[in-house]
Amino acid sequence: MLRIWKPAVVVVLIAALPTLAAAKKATTQPAKAAIPQIAVFHLSDEILERPLGVNLGFNLEPAETLYDLVHRLALARKDPSVKAVVLTFEEPIMGWAQMQELRSALVELRKSGKDVQCYLEEVSGGMYQLASAATRVCIAPGGQIDLTGLHVEAPYFKGLLDKIRLEADIEHIGAYKGAGEPFTRTGPSDEARQMLEWIVKDLFEQMVDAIAQGRQMTPQHVRELIDQGPFNARQAQEAQLVDESLDADEFLDALYDRYGAEAEVVRDYGEETEPQVDLSSPFAFFKLLGESMGKKKGKVKSEVAVVHVDGLIVTGSNEPDLFGDSGETGSTTIRRMLARLREDDAVKAVVVRVDSPGGSALASDIMWRAVRDLADEKPTAVSMGNLAASGGYYLSVGAPTIFADPGTITGSIGVIGGKLVTKGLWDWLGVSFHELALGKNADLYNSNRRFDDRQREIIRGQLKYVYGLFIDRVTEGRQGKLAKDLEELAGGRVFTGKQARANGLVDQLGGLQDAIAFVANQAKVKDYEVRQFPEPRNLFDLIIEGLTGQGGKEDEGGGVSLRSASRKGMHGRVGEARWLFSQPAVRDFIETIRQADPARTPWVVRGLRRLDLIRRYQSLLVMPDEVFIR
Repeated sequence: MLRIWKPAVVVVLIAALPTLAAAKKATTQPAKAAIPQIAVFHLSDEILERPLGVNLGFNLEPAETLYDLVHRLALARKDPSVKAVVLTFEEPIMGWAQMQELRSALVELRKSGKDVQCYLEEVSGGMYQLASAATRVCIAPGGQIDLTGLHVEAPYFKGLLDKIRLEADIEHIGAYKGAGEPFTRTGPSDEARQMLEWIVKDLFEQMVDAIAQGRQMTPQHVRELIDQGPFNARQAQEAQLVDESLDADEFLDALYDRYGAEAEVVRDYGEETEPQVDLSSPFAFFKLLGESMGKKKGKVKSEVAVVHVDGLIVTGSNEPDLFGDSGETGSTTIRRMLARLREDDAVKAVVVRVDSPGGSALASDIMWRAVRDLADEKPTAVSMGNLAASGGYYLSVGAPTIFADPGTITGSIGVIGGKLVTKGLWDWLGVSFHELALGKNADLYNSNRRFDDRQREIIRGQLKYVYGLFIDRVTEGRQGKLAKDLEELAGGRVFTGKQARANGLVDQLGGLQDAIAFVANQAKVKDYEVRQFPEPRNLFDLIIEGLTGQGGKEDEGGGVSLRSASRKGMHGRVGEARWLFSQPAVRDFIETIRQADPARTPWVVRGLRRLDLIRRYQSLLVMPDEVFIR
């Protein structure tokens, strides 16, 4: 079925089009002449939440952040010279909430009067949900839409631990607090199964409603189509999931027919231009170093700061390396950063962007206090990403306003704690240890044996205290907003953002851009720049740190470092997360499963990170986020 085109067109291609890749490249700036432009957005690899920790200044293909992508789409929406926007997809990795935020940006393009088109080759049901925001959807003749529903898998590691003679001895507060189950069970408890069902059912209904709205169908009809999937190109057209079957050249020709042969294809629309480095010149490095040493120009605008809490929450400072980040955020970094922003007169408002399954209870409380203190002085809101649960939710309630996408996973108000029993491993290796303890509880966390009854009561007492503190923080932050008694929402229960909004755990459904606009309005600023933190370290920062041993930007601001030692030594430091993954046997195991099943491997690795947290901290506010949805 053909649909009527509107005056301007935005095109979304959910596959890389070789013909477009070879098309003429224009500058990133809108043309002064009235030449129609087609802005190409190429999505590949992981859609990041925050910029990489290190920016050497000459990235050939810098990773795209969600904020940058949505911001560039907003620029195209407002630019009258842009007649078409093309998003090419090369197996991008994005979470459910990220996909919804991107989909909302496409809906805004349609509302602005631009027509949204989509070209598909082979896509999953989740990516088709994104594509359904288009006014017109086309598919390659040999393409396929894997719209078959949601299939969910959650890994359990007890069998693996048994093989290597390790045992996790874990206590939890809250019947639904299942973060320790992957290490103590081979499948979910009744509570964990029930919770997973209500989350997935809600995500499924969100997918159905989005497709029904985008394709102008009834939800019931969409459910019937899902049960008939997957769809080849002919079947998809017959089911009206797409409007037409065209190959890439035909689709591109249609664009030029509509906008004229003189239309320009802009492949880097809205991107900041990276410096060009002549590697053949011996002075190129020194030139780049000099530019890195140069101070930034004075601030000319008000600023809205976006502070990213991304990954596991740990004590200590962030430690990025040359090739990315550790997947963790340190409480010292966030505490000092928010304190600096509180004193910075140019910063008028702050959004704390949380994409985290939680982590250390101590680190979560430190971040909560830093957020609350900031909110006492400046407009502050939390924007939740794919996951803002347990410790991620704990710190969020320090802000007076919380935004979440409908598919955000949040809640998990509960606590776990325990230890790894390693005696079996050492016995297997033929190593024994002589013990001597002075003090009744000196061997409380001894790894040679499980907790005895007396020790277990001590552990549960500590966990109950942390749980009570968690409840107090939520009660203070959500006072008068909860739809039910808090105990009906706590106990480790996890919700989608849509469910959390209905229960009063969050305030508004919306993405990062919505939260930014909200705090800017509260601060009564219209002309402002958005600045993201932690800011990437440049080449000069790394050289100075290497020569002096001094920390980077997050170490500025004075004060005493409160990095604390855990029961195993100085493991509060973020870099210690790599202990488990530095073991040769673990590296070999991960490489083996990556070769055998690359789709599941990231979820297994993230699950093993929880095992490392148990080794490092006494009390954990964490939930398992290694649920594989496809």
